Amino acid sequence: MGQYQNENSENCMMCGQKLIYLETGREFQCLKCNRTEQGYVYCPSNHYVCDECHGKEQFDEVLRIALLVKGKDPMTNAEYMMKKINIPMLGCEHAWIATASLMAAIRNTGEITITDEQIKEALQRTKKQAIGAYCGLTGICGIAPAIGASFSVILGAACPKDQETAVTMHAVARVIEAIANEAGPCCCKNFLRTSLSLASELAEEYLKIKLVKDGKVTCVDSHHHPHGCRETKCKYFNNVR
Repeated sequence: MGQYQNENSENCMMCGQKLIYLETGREFQCLKCNRTEQGYVYCPSNHYVCDECHGKEQFDEVLRIALLVKGKDPMTNAEYMMKKINIPMLGCEHAWIATASLMAAIRNTGEITITDEQIKEALQRTKKQAIGAYCGLTGICGIAPAIGASFSVILGAACPKDQETAVTMHAVARVIEAIANEAGPCCCKNFLRTSLSLASELAEEYLKIKLVKDGKVTCVDSHHHPHGCRETKCKYFNNVR
């Protein structure tokens, strides 16, 4: 996440050079705040923005829309956010959208009370664990803790708690499994849609909240995928050209 990217997530936005994915981290200095951190996606010209500075405008916009959107279908909320906010093809912005879309949808059902502060809290928790390239580096796509943060805030989960924490962990485990079945290569848009579809089922199972499912989603971004779209292996692929 910590480098300038264009919409295809493959070339540096500043110089156009192809980004290199490292197997071993190295230190980079942020062009915005000058702090140094270990990074894994490399622009040969050292154009780098740290995880804290990266995507701040997008993060603020995700939060703003989350507090205003009226949809009861998390998938519909997410599709709306992806259209309204300038995000790259791949990136942890999708994890932020996962949290925002799910929390907003649950709040809009009116079945439980969710405050603005709870949505902000869930997003801040997500931001701490959604880190670019870590889907491959640790096996944890940031969208999984995004769903976990939502369940945790709603249930009040914490280390000393009992079933609240267990349910949150079960939900995250099932999201990871669903994402893993869609990998090869990774696609944040597929992972977002797959996770939100499952999250709707988990909300009904664990929270007794029934969310709306408005209908089938068809991806229009396959030609933007920098590592090659899975095409017909993806349930959201549009093969009409």
